[in-house]
Amino acid sequence: MRLYHGTNIMFDEIDLHKSKPNKDFGQGFYLSPDFEQALKMAKIKTEQQQEGTPIVMEFEVDEAEIKEMHTLHFDDYSKQWAEFILANRNNPTPLSIHDYDIVIGPIANDRVGVQLWKYENQLIDLPTLVCKLKYMKGLTIQYFLDYKRTPFRLQKESF
Repeated sequence: MRLYHGTNIMFDEIDLHKSKPNKDFGQGFYLSPDFEQALKMAKIKTEQQQEGTPIVMEFEVDEAEIKEMHTLHFDDYSKQWAEFILANRNNPTPLSIHDYDIVIGPIANDRVGVQLWKYENQLIDLPTLVCKLKYMKGLTIQYFLDYKRTPFRLQKESF
């Protein structure tokens, strides 16, 4: 299986320490099976950091190896998915709230912070939060990696 990572600076090895904390599935390395989604993320990162150039890196994934890992898989938007994102986004410590090597699930929309704030302040209920977190362009899956012996092998870079 091929997965893509959008970035603004080329690298040779995955370094989980460079990942930002408090992301949807925690601090880790994120990939997408959708080249266009990865390209969009590369452009956003380039614009935010005002350096580099949009780069999409292609990774080959050993699916058999993934099946042997401790994996959490959300097939669709759900209450459990929204609660998992909420817990990761609100994690006050540098330690992960979970012990999964890989988390696979939908990407939340670009206004995650606003929707989580509304839920935490009881302005919306959990079913409404799930609905509001749905990615506006339809279901798009992301792969989160927090694993030292990665089955993700860099294949090539694209532009």
